Parts: sequence; structure tokens; C-alpha cells
Amino acid sequence: MIRIGKISYWHVHADEYTGYALENPNTELAAIWDENEARGKEKAARYGVPYFSSLDELLTQDIDAVIVDAPTNVHYEVMLKAARAGKHIFTEKVVAPTDREVREIVAATREAGVKLTVSLPRLNAGSTRAIAKVVQDGTLGKLTMARVRLSHNGATANWLPAHFYDKEQTAGGALIDLGCHPMYLVRHFLGMPESVSANYGYVTGREVEDNAVSVLRYPNGALGIVEAGFVNAHSPFSIELHGTEGSLLYGFPGDEGIFRSNLGSGQWEPLPVEDSQPIAFSQWVGHILNGTEATYNIELASDLTRLMEASNRSVAEGRPIRIDELA
Repeated sequence: MIRIGKISYWHVHADEYTGYALENPNTELAAIWDENEARGKEKAARYGVPYFSSLDELLTQDIDAVIVDAPTNVHYEVMLKAARAGKHIFTEKVVAPTDREVREIVAATREAGVKLTVSLPRLNAGSTRAIAKVVQDGTLGKLTMARVRLSHNGATANWLPAHFYDKEQTAGGALIDLGCHPMYLVRHFLGMPESVSANYGYVTGREVEDNAVSVLRYPNGALGIVEAGFVNAHSPFSIELHGTEGSLLYGFPGDEGIFRSNLGSGQWEPLPVEDSQPIAFSQWVGHILNGTEATYNIELASDLTRLMEASNRSVAEGRPIRIDELA
């Protein structure tokens, strides 16, 4: 049985991930630490496990692994401590706000021999697998454009927690939170770009952006467009892919896709159905039990941090940021 320590309930998905630990037959929740003591004690009482006021003390307990849902700006410190204590790590995205931090975290997990997996849920969706297959088959020809959008009304309807607008804790707003999903999907379909140019909007006047677009530019002329927002009531999750031989549309507005290709019938056709992969948490458990690595998950999550850092720097400096500037 893998005994898990829960590190913070700062993130909105923290209880969801606790549920994964409680439901998986190979894991059990064993301890909780939270930077907010009152919140941590309340969660510990709810789930019937000990609360520790010190993260260092929690990491000395009889636990094998941790789930990290702490503020983004402390991910670096928390995960380095966990890795050096020999604990496997499942974490909410992003791994860390900067390329330097994510490189050090990954290096620490490898040095300690612990298993790291990052929650990138839309990567495992059957729709994503079906779209990737169409791309890999060459049905669309050479991809020239990928656009992915994800938005909700968390800021205008005021259902996001207040700390999601704290720039120090979050390292950003709509893009680094919700926009992570479109960002890693564009990276998944097109690969890493040469440069990134972003623009942020502040519709509700908060400290962090609530409306964002990031444009990824590729050496071959392709462009990736990542859109995210906290200010839209009915914006569907959507994917557009365009290539030299065809186009693919998903989510306009339902959970279905269509594509059209000069290499096929030349007519719009339904996107084939693919099964979803197991959720990232279950994959993580499998890696721990089998001694395997979440190689592509870590690669994609690391690139996600680079793209987010480049986007934030682009806005701050008012210019495109080349990815090689981050090294």
C-alpha cells in the first residue's frame, strides 16, 4: 500500500486529488500539511488523518509519496524537500513558474529515484488521442495552425477563490491556471516553438490577468494560438487544427469533432472515437509500483513551464521571447 501525505489544499482540485488517493486500491491517505493551519486541520478532521504543522515533520513520517496542491510559488521549495526526503510526487500543474526551477525539481527527483507525475488531464482524453492520431497519420498534411481555447466565468461570477488572484502565490492568472491545458495541447500537436508572444487583459481589474492570448511561432511558419479567460459565461473548450491538406474542428460547441482532408473524401467527416487513457494519478501509481517513468508527461510539463515563463516575460517586456533565452 502506498501511503500518501497531502501537501496543501490551496488549489481548487485538492479535494478531487484526495479522492483519487482514497479510491485507488493501491493508495491510502496518511497525513496532511497545509500552509494554512486552520484549513489543514479542517481537512485532516474531515478525512480522519493526522495534521502536521511542519512540512519537514510530515516528510519524516511513514509515508511513501505526496500529492502537491500548494501555492504555485512554493512548489519549488516543497517538491525539492519531498524529493530529497525520498517521496514520490504527484503535482498539480504548473510544476513551477520558471524553467530554472522545473529543471532543478526534475533533477532532484531523478537523483532521489522517486517518481514524478504531473496532472495534465486533457492529454489523456480520448478526444486528444483521436486528434493526435489524425495529425500523426498526415491526414491534415503539414500543420500550419493550432488554436486551443478554454475559458470560464470564474472572475465575473466570483466563484474562484480569492487567492487565485494573488500574483505572488499564483505567478499569473488565467493563462498559467486555465491556459495550461490549451498550452500543453498546442505543444503536444505542434511541438516546441521558436518564440512566444503574449497579451493579457484585465477585464475585472484584478492583480492578475483574467483574459489572455499567447501566440507560439515556429521556424517552419506554423503558429499556435493559446486562449484562456476567467470572464466568459458560455465559451466552449475548442480545438482548431489547420494544415496544408485539411482542417479539424473540435468542440463547436459539443464534445465531438469533425475533419476534412484533400487526402480523403474531401468532405467533412466525424472524428473517430478513441478510448481515454487512465488518469494521471493512476499512471503515477503504476510508475511507483512498476518502477517505470512518466517520461513524456514530465517532458510536456517541463515545456509547459517554459512556455508560461516565456508568456509572462513577453507581457512584462513587451516583446516576443525566444525559448532559448530561458536557458
